[in-house]
Amino acid sequence: MHREPSIPRPDWAEKCEWAGFDYHSVDGTYWDESACYRFTSGEIDELESAAAELHGMCLKTVEQIIKVDAFERLAIPRWCVPYIVDSWNRRAPSLYGRFDLSYDGMNPPKLLEYNADTPTSALETAVVQWYWLQDVHRDDADQFNSLHERLIGRWKILARNIPVDTPVHFACVKENPEDLGNLEYLRDTALQAGLDARFIFIEDIGWAQEPACFVDCSNQPVRVLFKLYPWEWLVREPFGPNIPSSGTVFVEPAWKMLLSNKGLLAALWELFPEHPNLLPAFLEPRKIEGAYVRKPILSREGANVAILSGLGEEIFATQGSYGAEGCVYQAFQPLPEFDGNHPVIGAWIVGDEPAGIGIREDSRLVTTNASRFIPHYFD
Repeated sequence: MHREPSIPRPDWAEKCEWAGFDYHSVDGTYWDESACYRFTSGEIDELESAAAELHGMCLKTVEQIIKVDAFERLAIPRWCVPYIVDSWNRRAPSLYGRFDLSYDGMNPPKLLEYNADTPTSALETAVVQWYWLQDVHRDDADQFNSLHERLIGRWKILARNIPVDTPVHFACVKENPEDLGNLEYLRDTALQAGLDARFIFIEDIGWAQEPACFVDCSNQPVRVLFKLYPWEWLVREPFGPNIPSSGTVFVEPAWKMLLSNKGLLAALWELFPEHPNLLPAFLEPRKIEGAYVRKPILSREGANVAILSGLGEEIFATQGSYGAEGCVYQAFQPLPEFDGNHPVIGAWIVGDEPAGIGIREDSRLVTTNASRFIPHYFD
């Protein structure tokens, strides 16, 4: 694994925008093709195997959380529990997820967290870096990236459980270009799979008392909803308790609440201690020797993350509004450093299969929503 300088394409911005990637320079430099990461095929195999292994472990952890009734430890409202358990018992199908890994090409990949509910950077991974590869390394390289094809294939599988002529609504929040770009890309993959995929902002979804169901702007029932909106927010909305009786099928399903919660890190370590792809993690502080990271169990985009010494002294921290529901404490794994940059590898799962990687990097020790996206290839 190496970080290499790369000459940006003269028309890179136009090509990004042609692909629907309008937010390539939001808050400064986001898409950055002045560098790239090169892997060997063996390193790619290792990342793919780690993603598959972690996915299987996560499914076993869902079973264990349900078995021992550990919902309270994950700050999940009690009224949600029967709904979550039912979705798991029915094996309500999942679309996708993204593992964030620390990897240097020499040591086993380590799980930092799992974006199991609303992972973003799908467009950048599936399409934008693929076009970069075709322009820059068409003849001498490949890319670990089957995300686009697998998403379309997965939608075709999900469509088997959707009644004919039933639209699938796709929702995200207003005034968020990144969420909108990701949502429209995912909606496009559903359209390519033959679904009637319709856009709506999450704020515009209403509730009809008679019949009791969620409705769109035309007062048509929302029977299937793909939401780029976290479950932990959704269930705390005023109409959240109406979800179980609404009849709406959600993608992602409710059991993904157990995996999108950073308390998962402690549950994984408890079930699979010393696993080479895991870091020690606990829901109580002072159980880790040496430096550790404190993360709110319900947080996003690197907010309210703190790195602390073994004595509890703060080394580095990010700001935010999360943490009221509690924290998880994970052994500090210094991110690898390449030319002063620290990459985090996002390893994608679609259905039950690894589907590729995207890389975010930052000069700081914590990756946030302002971190750059860097393309990759392998020999």
